[in-house]
Amino acid sequence: MEAIIHTVELHKHFGRVRALDGLNLEVQRGEIHGFLGPNGAGKSTTLRVLLGLAKATSGTATVLGLDPWTQSVELHRRLAYVPGDVRLWPNLSGGETIDLLSRLRGGTSDSRSYRERKDRLCEAFDFDPGKKGRAYSKGNRQKVALIAALVTDAELYLFDEPTSGLDPLMEAVFRREALAAVGRGATVLLSSHILSEVEVLCHRVSIIRAGRIVDGGTLDSLRHLTRTEVSFAADGLDTGSLAQLGAVHDLTADGGRVRFGADSDRIAEVLPALGALRVQGLTITPPSLEELFLRHYGDTSAQANAETAENGPAQHARRRHLLGARGRG
Repeated sequence: MEAIIHTVELHKHFGRVRALDGLNLEVQRGEIHGFLGPNGAGKSTTLRVLLGLAKATSGTATVLGLDPWTQSVELHRRLAYVPGDVRLWPNLSGGETIDLLSRLRGGTSDSRSYRERKDRLCEAFDFDPGKKGRAYSKGNRQKVALIAALVTDAELYLFDEPTSGLDPLMEAVFRREALAAVGRGATVLLSSHILSEVEVLCHRVSIIRAGRIVDGGTLDSLRHLTRTEVSFAADGLDTGSLAQLGAVHDLTADGGRVRFGADSDRIAEVLPALGALRVQGLTITPPSLEELFLRHYGDTSAQANAETAENGPAQHARRRHLLGARGRG
């Protein structure tokens, strides 16, 4: 498969703090790739480098076969970006802002097809495009950015916490539109710390910690690293045979139910023992991305260092643009 985003040993330093510390990231064409990590782990810094808004200290990055720092004008005509903290021109209406951003990307706001897509998205997101930017809530500012991105036929969509400020109904609309974009042949990099969002949408994920990728792959390939939760009605059963199995951990009996964790890649060893006990009310809960995420973020020291880097000198870079894209792109 073709790599749409490819970074090799990417470093970005702010003084003595390393916001990115040898980041290796690869996103394949036609997939929704989850970029997972808490605030301050380096996600936003990575996106700024990929957008050409920040120059890497060392290493290489290519996006759609282009160097984002030296070829950003061409790059921004082929991608769309949604930041997590949207700022609008206060005196432009939401509709005017959407049209302006389309023209900045080299598109048109006059064609019939564009107007039809814009109207459909405004209706889907329950958005009033006639109000001025200064009158919008955080959620409505987010809708402006989402509609402005999705109304274009971009090859690549970069979403940085895209559902920040949206209610659950609008989150569902975003998920539907993101899947539709991929259905049209686009690629999506979804940066998020909302695990349920990533779990529903993404084909593959990369987990970032302290500026480097610490794990990645398909959700199925990552879940073998976690434990499946199993419970059933106790009913006076002797569970001693279960406790002897090497795949079983933390077996307890509480509230009339027996609960334990089982190594997900060894669950087949546990099922015959459950059958022999003739258990009732069996519940098996597959491991979530939440569990895998917590395995990599048991401490906050690395996060605090990266957060200092992103919220300190990088503030100046954020103030240079309103919707996260260069005016020249």
